[in-house]
Amino acid sequence: MKKIVAINAGPRKGWNTDQLIKEAAKGSEFAGAEIEYVDLFRLEKYTGCISCFGCKRQGNFGKCVYKDGLYDVLEKIRNADGLIIGSPNYMGDVTASFRALFERLTFQSLTYNLEKPSYNEHLIPVLFILTSNSEDSAYEEGGFYGDFIPKYKYLFERSVGPTNVLVCGNTVQVKDYSIYDWTMFDGDAKKEHHDKTFQSYLEKAYKMGQDLV
Repeated sequence: MKKIVAINAGPRKGWNTDQLIKEAAKGSEFAGAEIEYVDLFRLEKYTGCISCFGCKRQGNFGKCVYKDGLYDVLEKIRNADGLIIGSPNYMGDVTASFRALFERLTFQSLTYNLEKPSYNEHLIPVLFILTSNSEDSAYEEGGFYGDFIPKYKYLFERSVGPTNVLVCGNTVQVKDYSIYDWTMFDGDAKKEHHDKTFQSYLEKAYKMGQDLV
């Protein structure tokens, strides 16, 4: 049985990112995979890469050696057959929790060797899910975040494996917009858009989770 690791790098249980990741995981499970779900915001303390270069030394090539809350997560990914990972867009990038894992996951494979650019010989498919307050179009070529997806896709594919991306834009952030001083949003319009479209994103996530297997 194939093993898929599903990682939520968003802080809010039951909201957009969490729902989409779990729906993708359901698709993978339906296709016959075993799912291991990881919630980065509920792990023991961890950091991003500390640049110790332990992963570049004999005996540990391609393996992060720093033992904190991410150590076991990296081991799970190393032994998996696929990875589902999602994050909301925070201030123009993924969450700090995502970045911490991403640094550790990708840097451990980098060799600085012209003859062999990667230590990772076990490439696995990746589904990267991004949720955003901005419209989907902001992530298209020429959009405000046009370079966001290509950057992460390139690094995932170089270090982890072939990567597909699902962007879910114009998301609902809170249940009641009226209690916040957010004059740039029309809460009713946001909710109406969510009610009309979010189910289709869930269906896409489910299908992409199936295809991962």
